Amino acid sequence: MSVMQAPTFFLRLRAALLGLLLATALPALAAPVLPADPDNGIDFRVISFHDVRPNVRASFETSPDETAIDERTLAEVFAWLRHSGYHPVSLQQIIDARNGGKPLPSQPVLLTFDDGYRSAYTHVFPLLQRFNYPALFALVTSWLEVPEGQPVHWGDKPAPRENFLLWREAAEMARSPLVEFASHTDAMHTGIQANPQGNMLPAAATHRYDPATGRYEDDAAYLRRIETDLRRSRELIEKRTGAKVRATVWPYGAYNTPALEASARVGMPITFTLDDGANTKEIPLSRIRRALAAYDNEAPDYVQMLRSPVGGEVRPINRVMHVDLDYVYDADPAQQERNLSALIERVAAVRPRSVFLQAYADPDGDGVADALYFPNRHLPMRADLFARAAWQLRSRTGVKVYAWMPVTAYRLPASNPLATHTVRTLKGDAPADRYHRLSPFDPAVRTLVGDLYEDLGRHTFFEGLLFHDDAMLSDDEDASPAALDTYRRWGLPADVAALRADPALMARWTAAKTRHLIDFTHELAARVGTWRPALETARNLYARPVLEPAAEQWFAQNYEASLAAYDYVGLMAMPRMEQEARTPADSDAWLGRLAQRAAATPHGLDRTVFELQARDWRTGKPVADAELTRQWTLLQRAGVRHLGYYPDDFLNNQPSLETVRRAISVRSLLSRAPRRNHDAATLPPEGGKPR
Repeated sequence: MSVMQAPTFFLRLRAALLGLLLATALPALAAPVLPADPDNGIDFRVISFHDVRPNVRASFETSPDETAIDERTLAEVFAWLRHSGYHPVSLQQIIDARNGGKPLPSQPVLLTFDDGYRSAYTHVFPLLQRFNYPALFALVTSWLEVPEGQPVHWGDKPAPRENFLLWREAAEMARSPLVEFASHTDAMHTGIQANPQGNMLPAAATHRYDPATGRYEDDAAYLRRIETDLRRSRELIEKRTGAKVRATVWPYGAYNTPALEASARVGMPITFTLDDGANTKEIPLSRIRRALAAYDNEAPDYVQMLRSPVGGEVRPINRVMHVDLDYVYDADPAQQERNLSALIERVAAVRPRSVFLQAYADPDGDGVADALYFPNRHLPMRADLFARAAWQLRSRTGVKVYAWMPVTAYRLPASNPLATHTVRTLKGDAPADRYHRLSPFDPAVRTLVGDLYEDLGRHTFFEGLLFHDDAMLSDDEDASPAALDTYRRWGLPADVAALRADPALMARWTAAKTRHLIDFTHELAARVGTWRPALETARNLYARPVLEPAAEQWFAQNYEASLAAYDYVGLMAMPRMEQEARTPADSDAWLGRLAQRAAATPHGLDRTVFELQARDWRTGKPVADAELTRQWTLLQRAGVRHLGYYPDDFLNNQPSLETVRRAISVRSLLSRAPRRNHDAATLPPEGGKPR
């Protein structure tokens, strides 16, 4: 597996972005067109364009870029916007509306053009004048600073300087009331080394790894680098064009909270991302969402683009491969690379929407984190592997990677004083038949686990969080001192036996524990979100509290509450694990009841991923392909939308590739019709155990 070099990063990340957007958009194309956003004078949409070319298909021979579009297509889109009742607006109009001034017109949309291509002057600017449309242009100032006749380092090879704006052209555009300039950074539209293996990640949202010292950039150095770059970019644009700059457009849409704060400190409090959906009044102007236009989007495609939701009632079909990183790890680095290559090849062949990827090490298979696969403050690091695996999967296959992490199941080093702050039963012991768990009621434990999640976000790139099934408490736990103190604050007896003896108290206690675990996961997501904003969240639930709501007392898990708390519930639809597979008929009937329960629950089918069991952990043998196929078919016929399985043993082709591909590939959801007059562009790729 080749290490991606810096110039290559530019194109390959663009390809990954488009691949991911395509994967998530496929099911939506089959759905009815969603209603337009409410006409409230505040909400707005943004479209992100890039280069505009006379013949985009032919241009890919020398300069492939899936975000470039044909000049005729742009003219058609502009005409379609007018015909369809959309009103292009300026950034100032948006600011005024947010500040209580003149409301925005109906169906408002802000047009943005990134990077500073010369087509902004030769093709886009005249078209804006013709239609009287305002637009915002984001400039990479280091590219524009290159003298005429010298190459610009863009993509796999140097690009001609004439492909990019000249400052005098930008200054001419700045004099038009239709044009506003933003910073697209000075020199951060590239990747920087992000791990020991040499992967390049977006420079604006990544702590640099220094191979010479074997150390990562600390927070202070990271912020100095970001702030220095943004300040230089703003000052250059203002000096060269006379324009006032007040916004940053994040390269590749990659940002974090410290980067937002740095942008504000240097005079650019408004920033643009590539997060999905409408910019409602709840979305601050420091995190403006945008839809990314691709080379093969034609005018009618913009209906879906300008109406796509985030969360809410409509979600993309989710197909999930749940993967143990323990299968990738090997003490021999060469073998580890071969294992990772095998995983990537399998995911690329299957093409799910998501991969739930283990971020912790569990070599003994007891479901407890003995070490982690990323640098952190409190546990041993088995290998600095998660960042590489997650990024390779994201950039080479286009999947959405969820970091799979325990909530409380950590085995701390004996030297850590919190190692003994564990969940206790009413007898005062740690239950031998359940996960070893740190007490979620202990403030010091909560801080420690939050540190681990923050370290995960600081050093790795991913787009979702999966909370492990260890987030559970039975009806005889937790009786640790911190837990008893918490019960007192809740107005309950600090006595587990007394709580169990009174049905009314038991119900209150159970509901409070359920909410406490949910609140803890939200706290952890917020710690990660400092460095990885806009994450999707999912949580593994056992099937029994879903089928039997009264079983909440044995798990502190509630189906309805979890559906409301997370983007997805990862339901462990595993009849063998639940001893419901005495016969195929028993297994199928049990799965049918699960599907019926989801269908009868508000948002159940929309937010539940049914994860099947691919290995029988009592026998150690894989579940037969025919059994998995039968179960997936049954669930789909029952109306289940989101499917997955665990574990994927990619080293031994279990389940078989063909079996998985038929059920899990998003390609099976909808055939994408060929675009007229366009050929598909193929960009070069970047060079188990039971729980």
